Amino acid sequence: MCGIVGYIGGRDATPIILNGLKRLEYRGYDSAGLAVLENGHIEIRRDAGKLSQLEALVNDMPIKGKIGIGHTRWATHGEPNARNAHPHIGSTGDFVVVHNGIVENYLTLREELIAEGTKFNSETDTETIVHLIEKYYASSGSLVESVKKTLAQLKGSHGIVVMSSKEPDKIVAARVGNAGGVVIGLSEDENFVASDLPAILEHTRRAIFLESRQMAVVTRGEVAVYDINGKDIHPQVQNIAWDPVAAEKGEYRHFMQKEIHEQVRSLTDTLAGRVDFDEGSVLLHELNLDSDKAKRIQKIIITACGTAAHAGMVGKLLIEHIARIPVEVAIASEFRYADPLVDKNTVVLAISQSGETADTLAAMEEGRSKGAILWSIVNAIGSQAMRIAEGCIAMQVGPEIGVASTKAFTAPLLDLYLLAVYLADLRGVIDSKQRYSLVNDLMLVPSLVGECLDREAAVLDLAKKFRHMRHMLYLGRGINMPIAYEGALKLKEISYIHAEAYPAGEMKHGPIALIDKSMPVVALTPNDPWYDKMISQIEQAMARGGEVIAVATDGDKLIRDLTDHIMWIPKTPWLLSPVVTSIPLQLFAYHIASLLGLDVDQPRNLAKSVTVE
Repeated sequence: MCGIVGYIGGRDATPIILNGLKRLEYRGYDSAGLAVLENGHIEIRRDAGKLSQLEALVNDMPIKGKIGIGHTRWATHGEPNARNAHPHIGSTGDFVVVHNGIVENYLTLREELIAEGTKFNSETDTETIVHLIEKYYASSGSLVESVKKTLAQLKGSHGIVVMSSKEPDKIVAARVGNAGGVVIGLSEDENFVASDLPAILEHTRRAIFLESRQMAVVTRGEVAVYDINGKDIHPQVQNIAWDPVAAEKGEYRHFMQKEIHEQVRSLTDTLAGRVDFDEGSVLLHELNLDSDKAKRIQKIIITACGTAAHAGMVGKLLIEHIARIPVEVAIASEFRYADPLVDKNTVVLAISQSGETADTLAAMEEGRSKGAILWSIVNAIGSQAMRIAEGCIAMQVGPEIGVASTKAFTAPLLDLYLLAVYLADLRGVIDSKQRYSLVNDLMLVPSLVGECLDREAAVLDLAKKFRHMRHMLYLGRGINMPIAYEGALKLKEISYIHAEAYPAGEMKHGPIALIDKSMPVVALTPNDPWYDKMISQIEQAMARGGEVIAVATDGDKLIRDLTDHIMWIPKTPWLLSPVVTSIPLQLFAYHIASLLGLDVDQPRNLAKSVTVE
């Protein structure tokens, strides 16, 4: 999944769609395709690989029409090949769909459709959508009604764009949750649909951003917006500045806010091409690893700085718990001066958003000099940390402009989980049932993050209450202890509020002396194996006059009775809970800094990439 472009108007749709998809290439993809309504029937061209291959296919087999949709895809279900590339067409050839997101219940839907006689032509979850639309159209005779009924059947977060030869005068677009934005571009006698503004900025600067649970019917002359139940919506039309930097922010005030909201998409992209949900397996080809090599690994040292180091701390627990390999986490700036115990059976795993962090690169060289195996988890393709590593996992989150890392923090959490499952499988320490269960939990993550983002207003209310505090204490235990560190870091680096983080079990060893009414305590208390211990810490803090903000799982009556300040999160498998608990803390820090009128995207004294020691 990644980019969507649609066009309806008086011009040839094909070059408009291809050029729009090019402007979305920065998000990454492994296949591409487009569908155009030509002389009353739908023509499709699609291929694996880059857009240049699709363009070559279109040159060899031209298609022209005045309405069309296109897509660039990261594979999540099925290999990245032409058969699985979007768009997907129904059995009758009258309906075609492009889709961003994961259909969490696609296996159930697929089985039901097959039982009804539907033939599937791909391995994707997306194909279930077009067959459902086709099914409901047979009884309703309305494309809009068919899309509404289909959306009611889907679990997860989705951005969907549909076209039909039965109703050749319209495109229907819908957004449910936060799997991907849907932007409608408005112009004279033509209109556009896209997943991101850059795809359509050369044609218009007037745009409508669909909210979750909204759909748009786009014709050549007008756009009508409804909620998912069919009630008319009168959306705000936004005028986008031609300044490319301002335009990139779209509907958001700051890049950091935009990047927080992009995490449903970035996490879906992180899974793409690496997880086979049907087989319950993980594939990390870029690590160049086989069973024999995996079994020779005796120790992993994760080295990183700042936010990336906090991700590494979560990774330590994940790898040790799932793959049963000893793991150390070393701050990169200290690692190379510590004379580390490293040999040929040790992996040095570097985590870096930029891939150019000086201390992290130096730590990698220290590991290489001692004969270690070098791996990296990096966002910037082609960066030094990627080039010098023997194996690499690309974060696949796209550009991150805000200095305070958000989507480049949560993506490595999933990467490390994938790595743990992959190593455990290769080393034979989990069976197929355990592996399938671990992999199946991953399918839930994007929509769980989307649920957290839907609660932004409640976090904003808390930020308004606490924005004038000058000190905060963050507490966590176990797998969420590093998230306490990360939450405190986010607050201090963009709001300049002094924030400390501690393992909650260390409170009585000193930090408890700090607690009073002027020192709010943020307590990470999801329903995980450390829950009872965290309840005890909350009670101790409140007994000393502290004001507690809990991050807690939906429906927790005990937490509701203990404290008035709660950032609720949905129920999440505990090994993946750090991804979800991170979201309200990111939003909390962002809104405090924004309310204080600070430069959120470029905080003082900080840079995106630290290229000097």
